[in-house]
Amino acid sequence: MKIGETYDPRKEFGKAVTEIAMENDAVVLLSADSGKSSGFGTFMEACPQRYFECGIMEQYAIGMASGMATAGNIPVFCAIAPFVTCRPYEMFRNDLGYMRQNVKVVGRNSGITYSDLGATHQSLEDFAIIRMIPGVVVLAPQDPAEIRAAVKAMIDYEGPVYMRIGNPKIPVLFEEKPFTIGKGQQLNAGTDITLISTGSMTGPALEAVKQLEAQGISVDHLGMPTVCPLDTELVRASAAKTHKVYTVEEHYVDGGLGTLVTECLSDMADTTVHRMGIPKGYATSGEYQEILSYYGLDAEGITRRILEA
Repeated sequence: MKIGETYDPRKEFGKAVTEIAMENDAVVLLSADSGKSSGFGTFMEACPQRYFECGIMEQYAIGMASGMATAGNIPVFCAIAPFVTCRPYEMFRNDLGYMRQNVKVVGRNSGITYSDLGATHQSLEDFAIIRMIPGVVVLAPQDPAEIRAAVKAMIDYEGPVYMRIGNPKIPVLFEEKPFTIGKGQQLNAGTDITLISTGSMTGPALEAVKQLEAQGISVDHLGMPTVCPLDTELVRASAAKTHKVYTVEEHYVDGGLGTLVTECLSDMADTTVHRMGIPKGYATSGEYQEILSYYGLDAEGITRRILEA
């Protein structure tokens, strides 16, 4: 992968899972009537005995995955993000979290990337509700290379994990390297403000950093591919320098990364946190980039909102 090239996040996820599953017989894949859309097509043909099509019954799929984990398997269940988080939340909480099962749940077409299908298919509360389940790791890799690395880290990790990926093609932002759960990274060193981004918002945030620095604002930009547990050490060290923190995420402004950062910094004097995301309400539908612009989550919008604040 070369910096700047664009890839379908679902296909890269599917390839990464398939490569690992081909070498590890413990890995089994589950779907809710969308295996090929999740990138599982090759695996379905090569290893049909380890692919389980559960139909549109996500609650059942979570329970089935929990049972399979008890038997020593490593289930990876992938489907549309709101349907693997909101719909089976009780099963996620009790069968996976409470039982601390070694199950990996992946929500694809996350955030507003299923933009044309409206609020029912948008996932803007997944960080908030899943991070409240004790012991569940929440991941939001930021580019195609990081998706591949995060898949390996997720499967190697012993315990329940939720990972979200988008739908439109996204650019390669970084060289591929090992993914460490719970760690963020400094993407740009600065002293005036701290900007913290996660998942699909890191690409526009990088462009916004360039625009802000062209106007004389020095930005300490942190990329946060693990939403929970938050890299509190990195966040606090940056906030101690700048005292002005901005978060940006393709999620409601309440409950997700911005709220976690606010909680992390609540005892630090003279430090403010400005959260950027989707206002709490049923988001509009339409073309993806237009919706990002409408909510001020493209590079220009992020720049404008920081300058205004």
